[in-house]
Amino acid sequence: MSNDLGAALADICEEAAALILPLWKSGLTVFSKADESPVTEADRQGEALIVARLTALYPDTPVISEEDASEFGTPDAIGPRFFLVDPVDGTKAFVRGDPNFTVNIGLIEHGRPVAGAVCAPATNETWFTAAGKAMKRQAGGPAQPVSVRPWPTGAAVALVSHTMGEETAAKLARQYGFDLREPMDSSIKFCRIAEGAADIYPRHGPTMEWDVAAGHAVLEAAGGIMTTPEGETFHYGKALEGFRNGWFVAKGG
Repeated sequence: MSNDLGAALADICEEAAALILPLWKSGLTVFSKADESPVTEADRQGEALIVARLTALYPDTPVISEEDASEFGTPDAIGPRFFLVDPVDGTKAFVRGDPNFTVNIGLIEHGRPVAGAVCAPATNETWFTAAGKAMKRQAGGPAQPVSVRPWPTGAAVALVSHTMGEETAAKLARQYGFDLREPMDSSIKFCRIAEGAADIYPRHGPTMEWDVAAGHAVLEAAGGIMTTPEGETFHYGKALEGFRNGWFVAKGG
């Protein structure tokens, strides 16, 4: 049943994207949250729309969303089924005019991402789960299945954070065996791997559950994996840790 939710989540993401996109490159005021990360009116408006839609459609499923969590904190406990929402993942990219920002909705059941959708408003691309597969649609066109590519015999491509230093990047390249790297913001990294455009996303740095849940769901549906660096299962619902993540690695074939 959960896999059938992906298309509905994609519709909501695209509705939020249509609200957010006119605000991109519009000179919005950028505010600082308590952790000094940026937030704009796009984040707030997008979150309000998404939460309203999810609450109307799935009133019995709690929603953990980034901006609400930033302002009011996260719950001390959460049940086995809940949504994770990031209305503008990659706010720094959004602010500087980079197209690699996304709208994310992921559904968690018993610690695992079972459905999700990611929309990139600036490029009009949407990826979502559907009946155990990963799908992609663009500019209102029909959805097509996507899948990861086999690990290349030549140069493997890693997607990494813009803030990653050269020493760290070189260390990760040795550890995970990739040759090329491309800096990129937001959960779009999961989706590029899911559609076979890249091979690995190693994250040895802080993230929150709402940053990665939707992309994780899409990647797994496309045949990829996301684990801890030790190869263990990556879990969600870490309420006692404030929904903070440990390190992870996301890979294609």
